[in-house]
Amino acid sequence: MDRPMRSMGLIIAPKLKQRRGTLSSLDEAIELHRCALGYYPLAYYDRCLSLNNLAICHRVRFKQRGMLADLDEAINLHRAALSLYSPDHPNRPLFLNDLGISLRDRFRRRGLLSDLDEAIGFHRAALALCPLGHSSRFPSLNNLAVSHRIRFEQRGFQADLDKAIEHHRAVLALRSPSHSHRSLPLNNLAISLRVRFEQRGVLSDLEDAIRLHRDALALRAPGHSNRPSSLDNLAISLRIRFEQRCIRADLDGAIEHHRAALVLCPPGHPRRSSSLQNLAICLRVRFEWQGVLTDLVEAIELQRTALALYPPHHCDRSSSLHNFAISLRLRFEWVCVLAYLDKAIKLQQAALALYPPYHSDRSSSLNDLAISLRHRFKQQRAPSDLDQAIEHHRAALLHCLPTHSRRSLFLNNFAISLQVRFEQRGVQADLDEAIKLHRTAVTLRPMCHSDRSSSLSILAYSLRFSFECKGVLADLDKAIELQRAALALYPPAHCDRALSLNDLAVSLRDRFKQQGILSDLNESVELHRAALALAPPGILIDPYRFQQRSVLPDLKEAIKLHRAALKLRPKGHSDRSSSLNNLANSLRDRFQQRGVQADLDKAIDLHQAALELCPPHHSDQSMFFNNLAISLRARFEQRGILSDLEEAIMHHRAALALRPMDSCDRVTSLNNLANSLRDRFRQWGVMGDLDEAIKLYRAALEICPPGHSDLSLSLNNLAVSIRDRFEYQDTLSDLNEATELHHAALELCPMGHSDRSSSLNNLANGLRDRFQQQGVQADLDKAIELHQAALALCPPGHSDQSMLLSNLALSLHDRYKQLGILSDLEQSIELFRGALMHCSTGHSDRSVYLHSLAVSLRDRFDQKSLSSDLDDAFSCYLQLPQVSHGVSRSDLRAAKSWAVFAEELQHGSALVAYQTTMEFLDRHLAVLSSSPHLFDMVREAASSVALDAFSCSVRHGALLTAVELVEQGRAVFWTHLARLRTPVDEISASGTAGEALAEEFRQISFRLRRALDTSLEDRFPQVQKLTMQWDDVILRIRMLPGCSRFLLPPLFSDLQKAAEHGPVIIVNASKYTCDALIILDGHDPIHIPLDITRPEVSELASEFWSLTDRVGSSDDHLELLKIVGVLRQLWKRIVGPIVQILKRFIQPDSRIWWCPTAEFTLLPLHAAGPYEKKSKNLSRFYISSYTPTLAALIHARQHVLGFVAIGQANPDMGKELRCVAPELAEVAQRVAHITSFTSLEDSNATVRGAFNAISQNQWLHLACHGMPNQRQPFESSFAMRDGPLMIKDIIQVHWQNPEFAFLSACHTTVGDEKSPDESIHLAAAMQFSGFRSVIGSMWSVNDDVIRQIVSAFYDNLVHDSGRLDCTLAAEALHKVVKSLHKKISLEQRIVFVHIGV
Repeated sequence: MDRPMRSMGLIIAPKLKQRRGTLSSLDEAIELHRCALGYYPLAYYDRCLSLNNLAICHRVRFKQRGMLADLDEAINLHRAALSLYSPDHPNRPLFLNDLGISLRDRFRRRGLLSDLDEAIGFHRAALALCPLGHSSRFPSLNNLAVSHRIRFEQRGFQADLDKAIEHHRAVLALRSPSHSHRSLPLNNLAISLRVRFEQRGVLSDLEDAIRLHRDALALRAPGHSNRPSSLDNLAISLRIRFEQRCIRADLDGAIEHHRAALVLCPPGHPRRSSSLQNLAICLRVRFEWQGVLTDLVEAIELQRTALALYPPHHCDRSSSLHNFAISLRLRFEWVCVLAYLDKAIKLQQAALALYPPYHSDRSSSLNDLAISLRHRFKQQRAPSDLDQAIEHHRAALLHCLPTHSRRSLFLNNFAISLQVRFEQRGVQADLDEAIKLHRTAVTLRPMCHSDRSSSLSILAYSLRFSFECKGVLADLDKAIELQRAALALYPPAHCDRALSLNDLAVSLRDRFKQQGILSDLNESVELHRAALALAPPGILIDPYRFQQRSVLPDLKEAIKLHRAALKLRPKGHSDRSSSLNNLANSLRDRFQQRGVQADLDKAIDLHQAALELCPPHHSDQSMFFNNLAISLRARFEQRGILSDLEEAIMHHRAALALRPMDSCDRVTSLNNLANSLRDRFRQWGVMGDLDEAIKLYRAALEICPPGHSDLSLSLNNLAVSIRDRFEYQDTLSDLNEATELHHAALELCPMGHSDRSSSLNNLANGLRDRFQQQGVQADLDKAIELHQAALALCPPGHSDQSMLLSNLALSLHDRYKQLGILSDLEQSIELFRGALMHCSTGHSDRSVYLHSLAVSLRDRFDQKSLSSDLDDAFSCYLQLPQVSHGVSRSDLRAAKSWAVFAEELQHGSALVAYQTTMEFLDRHLAVLSSSPHLFDMVREAASSVALDAFSCSVRHGALLTAVELVEQGRAVFWTHLARLRTPVDEISASGTAGEALAEEFRQISFRLRRALDTSLEDRFPQVQKLTMQWDDVILRIRMLPGCSRFLLPPLFSDLQKAAEHGPVIIVNASKYTCDALIILDGHDPIHIPLDITRPEVSELASEFWSLTDRVGSSDDHLELLKIVGVLRQLWKRIVGPIVQILKRFIQPDSRIWWCPTAEFTLLPLHAAGPYEKKSKNLSRFYISSYTPTLAALIHARQHVLGFVAIGQANPDMGKELRCVAPELAEVAQRVAHITSFTSLEDSNATVRGAFNAISQNQWLHLACHGMPNQRQPFESSFAMRDGPLMIKDIIQVHWQNPEFAFLSACHTTVGDEKSPDESIHLAAAMQFSGFRSVIGSMWSVNDDVIRQIVSAFYDNLVHDSGRLDCTLAAEALHKVVKSLHKKISLEQRIVFVHIGV
């Protein structure tokens, strides 16, 4: 090669350096090098140099474009160049270093440790050829040091890092303070010292690193090409020191230096992308510290710009994607916009795809992607996200060497995801593996490691969580020990010290809850205060100490801090819902302390706001549901608003559904839902609620291991519910089990335990119950002792104080009744007064306390005869009408007791007591009584109150009130169900507004009927909404002219309309008197006292029914004579006196309607008479009909005909009826020619067939078996071919304008044996369903005579005009009885009765 060609090859590199920023120039340089290489012989010296220069160009282009082929080519060229040099060639160290650098670059791209090991080998070889004073010793030492540091970062061998620092110091020693290249070794040494600080936590290393970076920066004056990198490196070290000491100047200085570096890297500069990234990371750190959203927004924009500068295959593109994703994930955490998290995951997946399988950074990429997937799982609850996250965590560990510097971080993150899965699925193996991984992470972070404190804290958290799930106190003790060790490692100003203080405080609080050691609680609060002082935006004082000590300043401070935290979390902040929830909890605590209703209302509003901000399936959603439900239940307890209790149950169910089996929080949800169901049982008395509550309590106990912090609570709750069941069912085994559970619960609540007062109270109640059952005095004495101890533990003003005072008073009152100790009575009175003082006017238990105080005052009156005691007792009762909340069974019982008390003492408040009781009854049953399966509760609530109220009113001369009260308190079920079917024609007549309201009422009533037909536990959400709409439309209707009393209990002026077509006689039997009241049109009621008592009426009814049951026996004549005897008694003592009065007002053969109550409903008043020659029976005077209530009769008179005759002679169950077909033929013969007639017989007479036929016709004749069920009256039925047509099915159908029903079946007017006044029987069901006129039977009907009765009846029913008229039904039946007087027996003549118009 001649000299010119050689010189051309030598000048390419300098030109390349001058034009390095232009890729086209780089491509040109490579082509020139390749051309030059062609001119050099294989063994020519300059060929080595040209190969090396060409390799360097390829490496530079790789760094620009990221094409791995360039780097592979560079390494191959370096190897070729090196092979041409002899071992002793003076340039060999240079070529060895260049090959080592390229191998190191390939390691960074591919992650093959063999490349890095080989690079170190070449750097060592180069250094061995460079003795002291050699010109290449400086780069050889420096390159070897850098490679050692990189290998340390991969394998975690401390020797590599120490060796790197040693070599960097040696490099620095080769450059004098004034040397132009001294800045490079200063910078590299600083970086290695910073890495060692991050590994060992020796702060002097970080301080030295910062000093060295400053020295390097000073040597790189403005204009120096490497000044941007010095600014960035110094900034990174300052940021790390900020993270240790939290000195704001460090962070601000770091950002300032990064901005200065960026200014020096204008667009097109090769370092611009890395400067953008560095500044973005620092801004992100400041955002995490200060919460200024503009910092995060700027960071994201910087990272977006940086990413755009990296072409698709650039070696740094993956790290740019990774950092951009972290910032987006952080923004998601702040604003809760899922799109940010989805974008972050896509970026991380793209970054992962750029890493080859064994790349050194692949494990980090897997780890960060797993974290983002875990975050998304917490938002969307997609199991695949969590499973994929765990899979990525495992892969990250698999690609991470045991000694890798980040392995401990990967272990912790993996453990956190496993713990999240445990919380969701309850698989114990996940939690155990998580703790094991956390322990391993701690062992990888020795005492000097900067992140050891973090590992200790995370392990402690997992152990505390394990304690919450398993209840093993050793786990909590170990957690506290670890948290103390972690706290000791944080210097006073460390950023994470506040969190460490807070975590230790929470654990100490948990231990206090378990063991009751007050020093734990006090230390906990002081630690919270210290944490708050360090980190105002995020650490909040826990109000728990207030809950234990009731020190109002504690609570006041807690609320103030929660308000401050809420201000720091504006709308859109990811933690705003948490702050809303915390503030709500503290306001609820303050309400429980001070009783200010506004606090509780505000708490509920805040809970609802928190829940609304929480996206579906978020990990906190169950907690927010639970807390809102607790506050709603608290408001129900204060005000008795049933909708609050129902909503609480709904939210507790939602919380429970989000908490998987074996979840630690599931115990809490099970208990809370059960508590609310138990409250509803106590309110309504539905046994299904109590049974479900007990089932839930037992489920909570099953997953609550020994030692669990909620174990005592679960035991107590179950015991209380079992005791409730004992009171309801009187099963002694329940009481014994409850007492044992209370004992077990108390043993778990030592002195100082937060639940000890409650546990003492519950055990005392159980012992008192057992005393009342078994009469063992020791039980009652112990109960009093325990009540006193419970009260002593309750701080003044506590929300439970009134309950504890009342319970102690009840036990003392019991002892007074047992032993007669007057001091016990005196003390109980004072305690009851105290309970009322601490009980707000709207409190749900206030009526109970008033009643209990009244009873005690009466007992003292009996002892001392002080009129003031009696006055005070009735003064208590007179406060009952002030009840403003939804009326409970307890309220109703208190009002009933008042009425009984007033009756016994003939007190002037008796009538007010009955009026209050009837009002309470109406309010209590407003929704409940609309569903048949709640009839037992209706029966218990109504009992005989209306009958006694009628008697009291009559005795006070208030006859109009007597009618109103008996009407309000009888047939309660039908009355309330009829509210949903009320005609609205009058409302429609009120103009356009009336028509709209009428239609709205019809639609809501229809939907509410449908909703009430569902099960109690499923119906609430819909029923609550519909009930509120229904109440609202009723209020608006009442504002219309003439509609002010819409759906209110009717006044006498309204009820008197029932007598427009003839008198109605109310015959009432009360334990006080028996009376008749004749209601006449246009005349005041007429009172007729009856010379008979209720027991005598009951005895007469029993005798009559026993006689009808024996009709058909061998001595038939004798039985008939006895029946006549009963009918004579009815005439003499009841019906005769009434007829004497009726003669003054109506003509013979007039219509009259009987409205009997109590046992009178079981007697054939229509058949009464002297049954003597020359004397007339009632049927000779008047035509009798019956009506269960006056309103039912009025409704029946409020007015196409189609007639259907249904006959079933061969039912699914029951004997064959021979006369059904002939009977239907008789009906057809008499009515088919005057109206549309349909006959349904045998196989066509099914349940569905009957429903369809009745719904399409207005007249019905039904011939079949009647199947009364006196114990379950709603299951009384007509027997069809395929099964029973039951009352509960009939009343759910809204028939179209039904007119008349002839029920040719047995016992169709026989109802519930325990509550005859409710008239729950087949005939009443037909009348309720809309049939204006109904014929039914009181007992068995003889098949042989039924045809005679039916044919004669329909002959008399057809109007003179040739049409059917249901108003003639009573007269037609009356004529039949007369015409068959000598043809059929007496009991068959009088078996049928008429109900309606």
